[in-house]
Amino acid sequence: MEGFLYQATIYLAAAVIAVPIAARLGLGSVLGYLAAGIVIGPVLGLVGHETHDLQHFAEFGVVMMLFLIGLELEPRALWDMRHRLLGLGGLQVVITMLAVMTGFVALGYAWQVALAVGMIMALSSTAIVLQTLSEKGLIQTAGGRSAFSVLLTQDIAVIPMLAFLPLLALPTLGLEANPDGSLNRTAMEADAAHSLSLVEGLPGWGVTLVTLGAVAAVILTGIYLTAPVFRFIHAAKLREMYTALALGIVVGIAFLMNLVGLSPALGTFLAGVVLANSEFRHELESDIEPFKGLLLGLFFITVGAGIDFGVLVKAPVMILGLTAALVLLKGAILYMIGRAFKLRRRRLMLFTLSLAQAGEFGFVLLSFSRQQNVIPPVLAERLLLVIALSMLITPLLFLLYDWLSKKMGDPAAEAAEADEIEDQGPVLIAGVGRFGQIVNRLAQSSGVKTVVLDNNLRTIEVMRRFGFKGYFGDPTRPDILRAAGLEKARVLVAAMDAPAMVTQLVHYARKQRPDLHIIARAHDRRHVYELYQAGADDIVRETFDSSLRAGRYVLENSGFSDYEASKLEQAFFHHDRQAIRELAELWEPDVAADKNPEYVKRAKELERDLEASLQAILSENDDAVA
Repeated sequence: MEGFLYQATIYLAAAVIAVPIAARLGLGSVLGYLAAGIVIGPVLGLVGHETHDLQHFAEFGVVMMLFLIGLELEPRALWDMRHRLLGLGGLQVVITMLAVMTGFVALGYAWQVALAVGMIMALSSTAIVLQTLSEKGLIQTAGGRSAFSVLLTQDIAVIPMLAFLPLLALPTLGLEANPDGSLNRTAMEADAAHSLSLVEGLPGWGVTLVTLGAVAAVILTGIYLTAPVFRFIHAAKLREMYTALALGIVVGIAFLMNLVGLSPALGTFLAGVVLANSEFRHELESDIEPFKGLLLGLFFITVGAGIDFGVLVKAPVMILGLTAALVLLKGAILYMIGRAFKLRRRRLMLFTLSLAQAGEFGFVLLSFSRQQNVIPPVLAERLLLVIALSMLITPLLFLLYDWLSKKMGDPAAEAAEADEIEDQGPVLIAGVGRFGQIVNRLAQSSGVKTVVLDNNLRTIEVMRRFGFKGYFGDPTRPDILRAAGLEKARVLVAAMDAPAMVTQLVHYARKQRPDLHIIARAHDRRHVYELYQAGADDIVRETFDSSLRAGRYVLENSGFSDYEASKLEQAFFHHDRQAIRELAELWEPDVAADKNPEYVKRAKELERDLEASLQAILSENDDAVA
């Protein structure tokens, strides 16, 4: 017990000291965790071999992180990503795997060993990349979404890789020389012990059926069983039971995925996607988030603490050279693929630099390769260090991205580089400033899917930091409107700050879609007339409702009752709407309103009608009181 408390104290103290310092220096929390692990491990020797065992437990942070990411994705959004998953992700995995394999064959290794190393090095660090993207508010950018697509493809690719690796085993590997010169096969304890499995010993078709059954069980449980269980827990009125249930869902799904030989991270991600539309989504997020953060931090510390600098000292040139070659090779491949998929400038730099390392699933594949006698022990030790060092370099690559991003100038000036729009929905909102954001929040909170466009990159970035998805681009450009789903949308909200842009958008949208319902933001009365002629259905003056409410407060504090003030406010609102429609028919764009006799005459008549209408309401109220 004392040993456990000592180790826990060391890990927690290292994190508490190193991470705030790294964050204060602008280096990010991941680099702080890695540095803390290096200090308490290789430098001071405060922790030892138990870090490898602890790492398997800490990997649950990755599992929880993918569960939370799944909760943010609706099934439709995942389907919309299919081209990136198969294109960006598939190409990255295959090309990197073949390139690394070619390099190791050139170094003299058997093709089986080279192919296994290629599989291991094709993977990137889901934990470090997604954590850093989230901290920097970059996960919803075009580069961030592309990186996420590749990471998700890599996690899926782990499954066939694990199935294929045993086929690469060489009979001469795993043999060690005895003192007398004879050879003796060494069996690892992991080979001797049989773990729990639902598919062990089954024929191929049986494994397939059991695997599909497990996936179906996860989906059906998420759809039909989660809500009744949450309601049952709610009846207990104990906050900790929600946390226990949330952890039980994640742990249970991870265990089930292990039983059928699938990736626990992939299984929990699938469960998160299934529960994305659940009424308990936010409850699950709040319960899992603290555990995810602590376990991820612990995982990064164990990576730093597990670096064996003794192996580095024995062959520094080879290991550092392999690490540099891996980062440069993956970076070059990612750069070419990114350009092929039309990523440019910041987006391309972010995509290239964020994924140019090996990942935590590489540890899993490397360990499995050793057990299956695919990779020699000496090479495995060196590759383990290469993976750890490349992960350690990743925060520095993000710092390089920050520096390059600043050198590229003002992000807002890149108007031509609009985001690639992946979503479509029934409501398209153009402009999400102080006006459009309220419309968007009300619609989304009511369960209405919206697609948000804005030509101010900083506005979009602020939205993303608060968890709202939006796309950077000019809402008046026809190609962007088509990509956002103008042809299928039911409602268009034109809410930009610039009146001319709003009028231009309304005119174009009405021409393209006569059946589309258009709601437009008007700057003033003149702008209302322009929008009316352009074809808007509902026109909202940006200060009208607030001014009307202020007028009601004036009446309430001038001797009128709350009821009278409310009736007068409603009468004024309805009269003004009707008056605007009538005057819009008489308004001429090239003639000032006071120079248009018919317009002036009708405006005076309508004003007298308004006074008469309000006085009639007050008289009716007096009669009712009498």
